[in-house]
Amino acid sequence: MTNIRAKFTKCNDLKYISHLDLMRLFQRAFRRADIPLKYSEGFNPQPKMAFATALSLGVSSDGEYMDIELEDNIDIKEFVDRTNSVLPDGIKIVKASDKDTKESIMALIRWSEYIVEVSLIEKIDKETIDNEINKFMKMEEIIVVKEKKKGYKVVRKEDNVRDRIRKLIILDYEDNTIIFKMMLKTGSNGNLKPEVVIDKLDELTKIKIDKENIKIHRLDLFIEKEDHIVTPI
Repeated sequence: MTNIRAKFTKCNDLKYISHLDLMRLFQRAFRRADIPLKYSEGFNPQPKMAFATALSLGVSSDGEYMDIELEDNIDIKEFVDRTNSVLPDGIKIVKASDKDTKESIMALIRWSEYIVEVSLIEKIDKETIDNEINKFMKMEEIIVVKEKKKGYKVVRKEDNVRDRIRKLIILDYEDNTIIFKMMLKTGSNGNLKPEVVIDKLDELTKIKIDKENIKIHRLDLFIEKEDHIVTPI
């Protein structure tokens, strides 16, 4: 039996397929590539596959991860080549290795790094933008209000998400368009989406953003290992 951890892309038009459809896509691809998936036991056997974390619809990525259990041993390069030969354009396995830990990829993920492109609805100079970002990152509290139904009541809960923003920098500013790079908390120990950061920037700073015109691309996912932040492979 072989346990494989694979890194793959999700780009082009396939950024619009759901997480469930992505799982089905890989199941079909593995069957077509004659990859010997291991299945669970019981009345409704399921392939033993686990994905790191789901992407929002419309978000592209160069760094998604999955764990796969196989019935038989297979050379890693052969696994990658055979699978890629049947995958559609936009989905591609870019790296794979033997899984060297018992923990699932879902449990390990701690951070995501994104490129986020936004358009401004009010013109503003670069110096002001830099100052506003610096002030934003020095805030001790960035409060997000969540609403949850309890019976007939709606309960509002305040959540301070400041510690879930590890990095927020400007890569480029031209023609009233800002390109950000941000590293945000991801996974079971806390999760923050780029859209929320953009909402709070618009609310708490002088940077006024057209929230109907946002492009998000995930660069990679990260785990914490011996006080370092590294990729899972």
